[in-house]
Amino acid sequence: MLITGAAGGIGAASAALLRARGAQVVGLDLVADPAAGIIGCDLRDPEAVPRGVAAAIAQLGGLDVLVNNAGLGDPQSAGEPPDAAALAVLDVNLLAPWRVTAAALPALRASRGRVVNVASGLAHVTLPFAPAYIISKRGLVAYADSLRLEHGDAITVTTVYPGYVRTPIHDVSRAAGMALEGTVPAEPLAAVARTIARSVLGPPARDLATSRGGALLFAVVRRLPRRLVDRATLAVLRRLARRGHFDGSALAGPWAARLRDRR
Repeated sequence: MLITGAAGGIGAASAALLRARGAQVVGLDLVADPAAGIIGCDLRDPEAVPRGVAAAIAQLGGLDVLVNNAGLGDPQSAGEPPDAAALAVLDVNLLAPWRVTAAALPALRASRGRVVNVASGLAHVTLPFAPAYIISKRGLVAYADSLRLEHGDAITVTTVYPGYVRTPIHDVSRAAGMALEGTVPAEPLAAVARTIARSVLGPPARDLATSRGGALLFAVVRRLPRRLVDRATLAVLRRLARRGHFDGSALAGPWAARLRDRR
């Protein structure tokens, strides 16, 4: 099994759980750590990715499962042009899974293996000041659907949808005054790792939420008109703004002030 973003957070927890269940796991991450079974690879580098994947396959002696987990979560405004951080989010979260999957595909087809793409609950529910992240995660779902149509004769493709999990991906948003802590329920990291293990070792599934609450929310949101979802989201955000949740944010402060004044 090959897991991207395996040095920390969801990737490290999933790798540890899968190893405990008897799997051979190699990780790809920006910095190599041979003791942890991690090969150094910049997933934004189109030339480095095939080399990293080939090294992982050689080390494993083949490949049965690819978990596209690596991700960034930097915030930005949808009203400003995409900066370098936004482009990095799109590259790591959306284009890198495409690159890694393409490099791994011959081995996966030969083993009739699995691809697991770690998306996000924000593929279904939109929040402000995360356009690059949300675009990347919705796009990752679309990529999974395209891959399934083209290569479903030989591989299975699963999309996993974690909610808010306390991992370092939120550090930048927290520093910008856009913390999710206290705004939505946190999901245990162990529960997300168990869901990824289920997607890898259990019966094939198309989509998997990582909590019952997440599964219920996604089922409801998918069936509601988008204008109603937007209205409900804004109502929650307005309450948070009136409590001063965004007051320390240079990015969201002016928007929160406008939101508080809306009737």
